[in-house]
Amino acid sequence: MSAHASEKDAAAMDEKVHPEDNANVPENAKIVEAENTDLALALATGPHLRPLSKRSIQLYFILLVAFMGSLANGFDGSVMSAVNGMNQYLDYFGITGQDAGGGVGSTTAIIFGIYSIGSIVAVPVAGPVTDRVGRRGGMFFGALIIIIGSVAVTTAKDVSALLGGRFVLGLGVGIVQTAAPSYVVEMAPPQWRGRLTGLFNTFYYAGSILCTGISTATGRLESTRSWRAPFAIQIVAAGILVAFSLILPESPRWLISVGRKEEALHILARYHGNDDPNSPLVQLEWREFEESIKLDASDKRWWDYSELFNTRNARYRTFLMTLMAFFGQWSGNGLGYFLTILFANAGVNTQNGRLTLNFVNTIVSAAGAVIGTALTDKVGRRKMWFWGTLASAGMLAVVTGCTAKWGAAGSNPNGANAAIAFIFLFGFVYSLAYTPLQALYPAEVLDFNTRAKGMALYALFVSCASFVNTYAGPIALQKIAWKYYIVYVAWDLFECVVIWFCVVETRGRTLEELDEIFQDPHPVRASLRKRKVAVAEGSGDVQAVPVKEV
Repeated sequence: MSAHASEKDAAAMDEKVHPEDNANVPENAKIVEAENTDLALALATGPHLRPLSKRSIQLYFILLVAFMGSLANGFDGSVMSAVNGMNQYLDYFGITGQDAGGGVGSTTAIIFGIYSIGSIVAVPVAGPVTDRVGRRGGMFFGALIIIIGSVAVTTAKDVSALLGGRFVLGLGVGIVQTAAPSYVVEMAPPQWRGRLTGLFNTFYYAGSILCTGISTATGRLESTRSWRAPFAIQIVAAGILVAFSLILPESPRWLISVGRKEEALHILARYHGNDDPNSPLVQLEWREFEESIKLDASDKRWWDYSELFNTRNARYRTFLMTLMAFFGQWSGNGLGYFLTILFANAGVNTQNGRLTLNFVNTIVSAAGAVIGTALTDKVGRRKMWFWGTLASAGMLAVVTGCTAKWGAAGSNPNGANAAIAFIFLFGFVYSLAYTPLQALYPAEVLDFNTRAKGMALYALFVSCASFVNTYAGPIALQKIAWKYYIVYVAWDLFECVVIWFCVVETRGRTLEELDEIFQDPHPVRASLRKRKVAVAEGSGDVQAVPVKEV
């Protein structure tokens, strides 16, 4: 098989091939080490997308619309932390806790937690909607609900109205967070899937930076605009989704699942094969789509979740999805909802100081997320997850020690500054490891016919874990203050053990090829196994041949 060479996705080794060991391998060919030989061969024998080609740029803009789902989630994930540190908001709703740097106690717990309850209620709806009307339709309807919730919280005049708006917001975000990651992971070419899907979740910080920046400025206002303005800005990202989602190309996998094969092949060729339906990569993906996507599977029955559990393969996939749901929320990032309180515990005793530090922390965390996204396809999912969690435990341990010894306002400025610095470092390492993986990994490990319902279940688990954070957090911070951090340190160490023994590597394979891993008796070992391909170059062409292991 030969064609004009394009970019090399796997690093070529200098090792040479001995013809007596591999009769079909050209002499002096370079050996490429790859997780999957079929994908490596397809990528070595183009044509396929180049990063700055016309079709690639079109694809980036298409995915940018879907990224608005993550931006909206990031904005809401930060807006409550920001306004909860404003005395104007606390006084208007009669919430206690100003002395702690923000609202604490049961009222704040309910206001934060009702959002997660809304996301939980979305679960029975999100999967079937995304399967029935497509990934685009799921994004559209979810964003429409977000707009309704944003209007409600912006105009709220009492706690009950605020609670209602927060519930509706959670409902909308639950649907969007099911549809949008599924869309991105299915539209992304396999060689860029980690970076593009990781970038989706990194847009969480685009929303977070926007929110904390606006809140830092509006927090200086004495009127209710100080907190109403941040609530209102949530409408922007959802509005972009509503305006553009239905004119995007639909996921080729979803189109095949509903029998629209010609349309699916056209989209696949355009955005994965640079307009060439005969591209080896397009042909490989097309064969795999037809073999794996069932026209009569459970995704056609809104009530049927059985394929998430009815085989050993399915149970392992669902188990890994569940790990990311809970570990992604219980690794210490739950404290992020209460950063203004953490800064108060570390000795920062002014509202403007706490809001400014909250904004700086968002910038630092975003930098970690961007770096993590760039490394996802190079380092691999498993390594990033394990080492990021271990580093998170270390950062939180230092924050705990510094806050315990020097947290009282004015007791030791250098000690307090050390606690704040390590809060920033925790945000950096957590975001580097988890932000790219939270949307990518669960969508990868689920197969097509269970992806939408599996992501809805993922949203349920995330919401349950988040509810524990947001409800228990204010109460624990009120009762035991900095000692609450110790819980996260111990849990992170437990997570590291589970990740090491249970988590499979998904880098370097098409989504359909992952089935080979989960059918293996030892999935972790199978996922770390690499194979070799010989690539011979000459006259502008490449020839790629699988290498026999000797």
